[in-house]
Amino acid sequence: MFRTHFAAGALIFLTAVPLTAVCSAQQSEPSSTASCNLDDGRQIYIRYNAVTPKSEKISNGKPWTPGGAPMTLFTEAQLTLGSSAIPVGAYTVYPIPAKDKWTLAVNKNVTAGSAYDEKQDVARSAMETDQIGQPSEALEVAFAHVGPRCTLRIYFGKTASFVDFIAK
Repeated sequence: MFRTHFAAGALIFLTAVPLTAVCSAQQSEPSSTASCNLDDGRQIYIRYNAVTPKSEKISNGKPWTPGGAPMTLFTEAQLTLGSSAIPVGAYTVYPIPAKDKWTLAVNKNVTAGSAYDEKQDVARSAMETDQIGQPSEALEVAFAHVGPRCTLRIYFGKTASFVDFIAK
């Protein structure tokens, strides 16, 4: 009985290892994380690739995927972005640059390698956008936390954009 049980376990292990390797190879690991800790212990965090303005050009009006991968938002709290509710879960996040004002789209499609589809947006909001004197050398993403509000801050080159997520 031990041999049969061991052989079945080995088969499961040998089958799972290559599958894990394939899944890992399909999705590049984002290099940075920003988080917001709510007063009740729940968290909101975002993963992204910290690209540089020298290595990455953005196009006005087109969803931006830093380093070829969208940012990923994970939330343990129901959020509001603009007038839209975002349930607890994982989402892709697409900043959409424009000359004077950026937009942030939160999308429910988290399948690695899939193209952006506006029809799958769960929330979209204009971002407060301004030019800063000291340009950032790499994409910087951070949260500022005040009460139930987590303000997402995105700095890239001379552009600074901000938008509020409000926790329920």
